[in-house]
Amino acid sequence: MNDLQCVVVTPERTELDVKADSVTVPLFDGELGILKGHSPLVGRLGYGVLRIKSSEGMQSYFVDGGFVQVSKNVISVLTDRVVGTEQITAAAAEEALKSALELPADKPELAAVREKACTRARAMVRVASVKR
Repeated sequence: MNDLQCVVVTPERTELDVKADSVTVPLFDGELGILKGHSPLVGRLGYGVLRIKSSEGMQSYFVDGGFVQVSKNVISVLTDRVVGTEQITAAAAEEALKSALELPADKPELAAVREKACTRARAMVRVASVKR
């Protein structure tokens, strides 16, 4: 029986609201697996794959940072962007990395923007390479 609910929200709208058996989220310092009855928590997401396992199978999505909250068997994922992993191609990920590396970094604030873009693009490259 699916008693775990996973809700993924972006600034524009609720992207997903599904029942799950288990959910794995990419935290900024690793991954976190969540099952029914997990203790409450709030965590900072990194760039990576959100995996939702349910009776219908496994669904995988690339999330663009953000936060996760677990409370009373509801997993709330707040992220800037969520994309199905099947939509990430190796060519697009490599192009994103190339573009990120070309960003200016001569001021601290520009270096931070460049580093964030590079981290995101490298995560996309990893996702694309795993799909092969």
